Amino acid sequence: MALLDWRSPEHFDPTGDKPCVICTKPTPLRSDSGKPVHKVCAEDWIDRHPPKEDNA
Repeated sequence: MALLDWRSPEHFDPTGDKPCVICTKPTPLRSDSGKPVHKVCAEDWIDRHPPKEDNA
């Protein structure tokens, strides 16, 4: 199970809630790329989409 460390203030948007890109419920949290997403939603998404191995 993926566990993200979102203790830094960059993951909180004080300007207000926006719909989570995964579940669409409001959240003040932001991903590393600035998208609104709950921490648990992001962790679940990571678990469901493991990196693909490059067999090139």
